[in-house]
Formats: sequence, structure tokens, C-alpha cells
Amino acid sequence: MFSRRHPYLFFMLVFSAIMGATTVVTSLMMAWSQRPDLISGEKVGVIEIKGVIMESKETIRQIKEYREDQAIKAIVLRVDSPGGAVGPSQEIFQEVQKTIKTKKVIASMGTVAASGGYYIAAAADGIIANPGTITGSIGVIMGYTNFREIFQKIGLVPIVIKSGEYKDLGSPLREMTAAEKEILQNFVNTIHQQFVRDASLGRKMEAEKMGKLADGRIFSGEEAKSIGLVDRIGNLEDAIEWAGRLGGITGKISSVYPKEKPMPFLQYLTEASFNNLLGRLLTNRISADYLYQPGQ
Repeated sequence: MFSRRHPYLFFMLVFSAIMGATTVVTSLMMAWSQRPDLISGEKVGVIEIKGVIMESKETIRQIKEYREDQAIKAIVLRVDSPGGAVGPSQEIFQEVQKTIKTKKVIASMGTVAASGGYYIAAAADGIIANPGTITGSIGVIMGYTNFREIFQKIGLVPIVIKSGEYKDLGSPLREMTAAEKEILQNFVNTIHQQFVRDASLGRKMEAEKMGKLADGRIFSGEEAKSIGLVDRIGNLEDAIEWAGRLGGITGKISSVYPKEKPMPFLQYLTEASFNNLLGRLLTNRISADYLYQPGQ
């Protein structure tokens, strides 16, 4: 039998399985006890928006979950993003606008909350930033690199077959025509107008004033406050306190973050057992190599 032929390995396998199972049970108990929906009392939900904004699905899901949770009295959007794609930023803006009809939302700016990051923050009931936060950059940019001369030097001749005059608009393989440049400029101007419109709506600022600030320049948090793009100077804890009071919480304010998607139990058990076993085998191998040195 395997246990008789390899008693040491058999013992390690059994021991590792027991330790893995214990780890799983302990982790599940801790996760269960720390689940935001099981913590009693009124809370402020914190949603983090980090990095380049390329999709909105998860952020919208979190906003909706907090909006429908009666224990969540207010929401803080922790924005630390230089911006990103227009579509996702607009989708999140719209979801925040839906939410402020029933629940208070405060935007807390981290290191940077510019362009699309500011777009999202503008939808909230209030914005708080650090003095040195990089914000603003209200504008739209489009660019590409033209490789036409490089292709000519190496002798490559691009062949394009298209169904319409502007189907290869913005091609990096040829010069842009005046008509094409006008089309792209009009497109950028349209998106920029949407940005100015939504930002002025969210901030309750005259579109003309917002338009003068929306020339792409960046501002420090302190400067942004002086011109009305930000309401307060403070950190994340200040934002949570502000949101909680606006939400009607009178005592100590507790904050929670969205629940992480749970890992399937069998996958968790398998990974925990394997990692535990691998760690112990490596440890024992290193110990054996250290203890057994030929020639001694």
C-alpha cells in the first residue's frame, strides 16, 4: 500500500489536506464575519475607481448595490484616475445622477481625478480633494501616429479597399485630407460639449463658466476649490464623515467596501491544499539539503 511504501509522503499529504481544510474553514468564517451586509448599523459605502477608465460594468454594479441597500445611508466614490474612454465615464456619470435622487454621494479625489475622473466626480452631491490632487483636464483629445514616410522608405505600399470615402478615416498610412480633419474636429468638439454640459449640470455651474475652465488645463485641488470645481479640501476619512452626516448618520460612522466575488469552494480548497503542500515540501527539501552536505 502507498501508506506503507511511502509513510512520510503519505503523512505529509494527509497533514496538508487537514491544514488546507482548516485554512479554508477559518478563512470562510473570517470572511463571513466581515461581510459588510452582516455588520450591523448604518454605514457609508465606499467605491473605488482606480486607473484608466475603460469599462463601467463593475462600478455601476457596485453603485446599484449600495443604492438598493437600506443599511447604506450614503456613498463615497474614491476617484484615483487620470481619465479614460468617454463612453464608460458617461455611463458612470449617469448612474451617479440616478443615485443622488435617493442617496447622498460624495466624490473623494485621490492623487489624480482628471478628465474622465473629473467627469464622474462632477455627478456627485459634493467633491472633496487633497490640496495637491491633480484634477481638471476637462477636454477631449484624439491623436495617432502617421507611418506614411516610414512605409515609403522601406518600400511597403498599403492597399486599401473601402466601401465609403471616409471608411479609413484617420488612417496612419496616408496624409489626412482637410475634409477628414474637419470631420474629426467636429466629432471632438461634440464630445467636448457633452463633457461641459454634464459637468456644469452636475456642479450646478453655468455652462459658460464651465466652458472657460474646460480648455484641457489641470488644476491642483486647492486651486480647483477656489474656482468652484471642488467643494472642500480633505482626505478620504473627511469624505466618509461628510457623506455619513449628509446621509443622516448621527453616531460613529462606519464605512464598508463592496464584497469581492467569492471563489468557488472546491477551487479554494484545492488551491489552499496545493499551496500548503508545496510550501511544506519545499521547506522540508531545503531543510534536508541543508542538513545533508556530502563530505561532512
